[in-house]
Amino acid sequence: MIGVFAGPAQRGDAADLAGLLGSDAVVPDGPVKPAAFTLWSRLGAAVFFLDAGSAVRLIAPLLRGKDSDPAVVCVDKHFVVALAGDADDLTRHVADVLNLAPVVTGGPLIDSVLDELVEQLDATADGDVAACVAAIDAGEKVVLRNPLNFPLPALPPNVVPGGEDATWVIVVDDRAAAAKDNVLRIVPRTLVVGVGSTRGASATSVGAALSELDAQGGLDLRAIKAFATADAKADEPGIVDAVEDWGFWHGDTAELLTFPTEELAEIGVPNPSSVVRNSMGTASVAEAAALRGARQVGLGAPVELAAEKFKRDNVTVAAARVLPRGRLALVGLGPGPAEQRTPRAESEIRRAAFVVGSPEAVESVASILRSGTEIRHEGAHELAERGAAVAFVAFGTGPTLDIPVEADVIVVPGVWER
Repeated sequence: MIGVFAGPAQRGDAADLAGLLGSDAVVPDGPVKPAAFTLWSRLGAAVFFLDAGSAVRLIAPLLRGKDSDPAVVCVDKHFVVALAGDADDLTRHVADVLNLAPVVTGGPLIDSVLDELVEQLDATADGDVAACVAAIDAGEKVVLRNPLNFPLPALPPNVVPGGEDATWVIVVDDRAAAAKDNVLRIVPRTLVVGVGSTRGASATSVGAALSELDAQGGLDLRAIKAFATADAKADEPGIVDAVEDWGFWHGDTAELLTFPTEELAEIGVPNPSSVVRNSMGTASVAEAAALRGARQVGLGAPVELAAEKFKRDNVTVAAARVLPRGRLALVGLGPGPAEQRTPRAESEIRRAAFVVGSPEAVESVASILRSGTEIRHEGAHELAERGAAVAFVAFGTGPTLDIPVEADVIVVPGVWER
């Protein structure tokens, strides 16, 4: 089946193209995204009347690998672009029919595994992503190191946890490291930085202290998710401006969390200060605020002090890490047919390394599983508690928890027709 997808303004053009592509081409009714998600597993090819950026964002959660993905092209005012799968021939054909210029690449423009991994971990990719993608795509051996044990999706079989003679190395870590050839670093945002200062400390002084987290603490400053301090420092210009400067230089934003000194005084820290206690009412600002902020950001996940406090120019900084833990998605499949599953359900299934459920439930989603996904019929709780990314599937509204689980739990209810 060839799906030709377009919004209302271009539905006529899509229908004309479908008529020229043959009897296998269909123009689904309704909005483009839900139609594409519903039909994806049955498509041999897809044509989107969208700009390339919009089409990439739409299909990224659906892609599994070039050997199983449909050929995907997009059509805009001047070009027909090959996006994914074996799309070059279709791109040339559609371009010829519509009298537009074809743009072919010899391969997919995006790699969903790495793209989705970066998105799922709220991370920054540092290195030659395109070259690493090409190595994976060519079947070359790629080593992935995951020292903090983030829950990862199923990976291609040539991406392995260790060994020698790898063409590329992927490292998922929030710690600083020198750039190296053929190393792709994925830096998740796991850190909350606690900041304390004397009254009137400049943003330059705060920034210089932050740099110590890299120079001495060994942390990658791109991993900062939030800053934290005491309520009494919430309007300190040097701290506020330094947080804004960090966002400017990193092309991102980070919230400045503030906490009452009485609350910070209750948090145990390795380096309490009697001087700070006498002046602030708490023995710690930087370390205590970092830990308290990490607990808030982590929503119940365990935290640890990643860097004890550094003091420079009357500014003190420390960093706490939100530790990763397993992910358990409770996914409802609805009545069972693919067209009645929700897009969110399919997205969660594809991001899991393990899919657990009855033989019938697992079989119903077999066509959308990534290569390398492991199938189990029990043990979802245990797998998640060991740090894995797990989708627990069941017909109807979905499975329920009967015992507490030390993992991040996501509920994706199925739609059940009455």
